[in-house]
Amino acid sequence: MDRSNFRLFVFDRLNKRLFYFLDNHLHSCQFSAMVKRITSFLILISSFGIAQFGSVEVNFDTRLLRSEEKQEIVNLNNDIVRFFTTATWDEAYSDLTIPLHIQIVFEGITAKGNEKIFNCQALFSNGRDLRFFDKSVQFIYNSGTSLYYDPVLFEPLSGFLAYYANLILAGEIDTYEFRGGNYAYEMARDIALRGSASLYKKGWSTRINLVDDLNRNIGLRKARLAWYIAMDLFKEGDIEGTLKEINTMLDGIEQSFRDLGRDNHTQFFLKAHSERIAKILTMLGREELLKDMKELDPDRRELYQDALDTISK
Repeated sequence: MDRSNFRLFVFDRLNKRLFYFLDNHLHSCQFSAMVKRITSFLILISSFGIAQFGSVEVNFDTRLLRSEEKQEIVNLNNDIVRFFTTATWDEAYSDLTIPLHIQIVFEGITAKGNEKIFNCQALFSNGRDLRFFDKSVQFIYNSGTSLYYDPVLFEPLSGFLAYYANLILAGEIDTYEFRGGNYAYEMARDIALRGSASLYKKGWSTRINLVDDLNRNIGLRKARLAWYIAMDLFKEGDIEGTLKEINTMLDGIEQSFRDLGRDNHTQFFLKAHSERIAKILTMLGREELLKDMKELDPDRRELYQDALDTISK
């Protein structure tokens, strides 16, 4: 598909999503701000090359591997970076340039027939409010072969990487439109199902549960969208719109806790943004919202109390 047709495809797909979004009871302020976020993204599409993941930082901990085992993965770091920076996962959101941080801790190698299986733990993060820790990773790796994702033929390493690529992508797209990450979540779940049915099934049942938990956490998905829109509106000086979106964020957090209890992903979202939330609410003098945050985020109760004390001085 040439770039002119690609842009038409993107506009058509996003127009359909925008009308779906409007039909699902978004108020005008949030809808307008969402359009601005997507419009800014479309300007990027018309100006730059396709890259859903921008900077990709990969760090290995190989202290538990023998020297000859370390040599077997000498090219893996570069292969992983290339895997994320050259693939396009969702054509409608192809220029997000998401920062990606990956930490892989190698625990050893298990022999299975003629194959060597690397056993690892891994951490994936966008450096902001998305972070996923996986403690049951197994894959085979041959440095002489190309690392790429095959949507038909399951391969443990590329499947594992593609699974987390889709989780990060889904979370990022969710900050542009409500439940916009559904497609990426579906792709991640499909990978997990094929992994659980493969010869390398360790950890994949847990990954099915993870993507299901993220997908059904509608409260958190609502809160994340509202927060990022609030930040855009705040930068534009729209104080009324900012406060409406922050209230929507609080409603989403309450919904998440009501539906799923004190979900780890929702709590990590609060941890990642708590200082910024407290600072903005202090600047706007919103004591009632800071009191709400004290109740919703008790782990940082002192932070919000300090903000309240600042307002009262």
